[in-house]
Amino acid sequence: MTIHFQKWLLFLTLSIFASASFAQEAPPKELRKAPDRFRGNGPHSQLIIRGVTLINGNLAPPRGPIDIVVENNKIVGIHVVGYPGVEIDDSKRPQLKEGGEELDCTGMYLLPGFVDMHGHIGGKSQGADAEYVFKLWMAHGITTIRDPSAGNGLDWVLDQKARSEKNEITAPRIKAYTAFGMGSKEPISTAAQARQWVRDNQKKGADGIKFFGAPPKIMQAALEENKKLGLRSACHHAQMDVGRWNVLNSARAGLTSMEHWYGLPEALFSDRTVQDYPLDYNYQNEQHRFGEAGRLWKQAAEPFSDHWNKVMQELLDLDFTLDPTFNIYEASRDLHKTRRLEWHETYTMPALWRFYTPSKVSHGSYWHYWGTEEEVAWKRNYQLWMTFIREYKNRGGRVTAGSDSGFIYQLYGFAYIRELELLREAGFHPLEVIRSATLNGAEALGMEDEIGTVEVGKLADFVVIEENPLRNLKVLYGTGAIKLTEDNEVVRVGGVKYTIKDGVVYDAKQLLQDVKEMVAKQKEKENFEIEQPGNEKRNY
Repeated sequence: MTIHFQKWLLFLTLSIFASASFAQEAPPKELRKAPDRFRGNGPHSQLIIRGVTLINGNLAPPRGPIDIVVENNKIVGIHVVGYPGVEIDDSKRPQLKEGGEELDCTGMYLLPGFVDMHGHIGGKSQGADAEYVFKLWMAHGITTIRDPSAGNGLDWVLDQKARSEKNEITAPRIKAYTAFGMGSKEPISTAAQARQWVRDNQKKGADGIKFFGAPPKIMQAALEENKKLGLRSACHHAQMDVGRWNVLNSARAGLTSMEHWYGLPEALFSDRTVQDYPLDYNYQNEQHRFGEAGRLWKQAAEPFSDHWNKVMQELLDLDFTLDPTFNIYEASRDLHKTRRLEWHETYTMPALWRFYTPSKVSHGSYWHYWGTEEEVAWKRNYQLWMTFIREYKNRGGRVTAGSDSGFIYQLYGFAYIRELELLREAGFHPLEVIRSATLNGAEALGMEDEIGTVEVGKLADFVVIEENPLRNLKVLYGTGAIKLTEDNEVVRVGGVKYTIKDGVVYDAKQLLQDVKEMVAKQKEKENFEIEQPGNEKRNY
């Protein structure tokens, strides 16, 4: 390979693995790891969370007040202790043992910890080290992430995973999915080599594999071997090989989840075999790439047509998971809004802001001359895309929530909450949105017996918030939601209050304050202020 691994991370959706060669060099410089944990309280021999309304991940309607009893890191009791608006009889509540801790959450809402199915752990070019990323995730209730490609190196990710499991760092639980071919000493050009790499990948401790596409014989062999070993998999079906290997091919061979939507419209083609590329198209020009991607769904079969239904049914029969990551492409349909999201000023690192701005080099910074025509095409693209996702959910298919943050003006943590809003836009009931963020993610990771719902015997992963997120998902943003009081006062409400992971209680607002201070310190060091692209060159 001629591209170092860190540069590959910046171009991870360019699918440089989509040739017959899959050797991978080590990152040129290691990203700074998370420091020893200095936040969080616990785990405790006993923790009782008092007086919450439970919004579970299993589509059950809210119920409360409830006391939840945790011992160390296991839920041991879920007690309905009264009725709304009626004073609770304390004699009927679970009793605190000696050495136990109480968390008074009277009137608050408790949900299972969120699962981000597409969480890259920062990068040097983004200026996003592990502590910054982890605290933004945890501040938004994300207690488990899947790292799709182990972009900082497998050993690096496995170290952070192990330290998170021991609660030595402030971080979500991590599932490491290695990029196919990472660490290979020679090009992978045969099925036998592909199978051997998959076996070696398991021995190194990876939880699964992230694919970008490859020649059919290699994809077939790698996916079959990975399935035989019992590991999970994800794929971004990049355009370099999607013409001969789309989502259906992968699902049949054993792929367990698809990322974004690439490969799905191609499986839905009924009157063509290739995307309608303009004849001056160049994939390395990202405005070409993303501009034409916004016109792809309209080339697929009509919603609810015979072919559309047939493809959907086969994916359903294969128990296949869709992880749409709607949020990461939202700037494509409204660049101005996404570029000016209110949290950028306070929580976006200078290097990350520079990475977002128009560039022919940085991945996802494809704003050569992004205009009305591109945005209109993408808005129509979303309508068709969301129609498939909604109907897949309606027919019993598994849809998860993933953010893919760190690109295209989408910030860690905040972008995940935006993903939940976009699932709502796609037609999901708010309870179905919560299921996608919790139980569906747990099932996709094979962790449904451990996380995803609040049940006796499961791990103590919770999100606690003072406002009802079913009424307004915006209250889950760290910046909260704007509200007008009866006295005509403008206030901010919401923001996660507590994130509880492995029975350890974190003050989510304190984690955000830590990030705010990191960003302010870096801005002062660089004498940096956010400038909208091009403004510094204007004289009016």
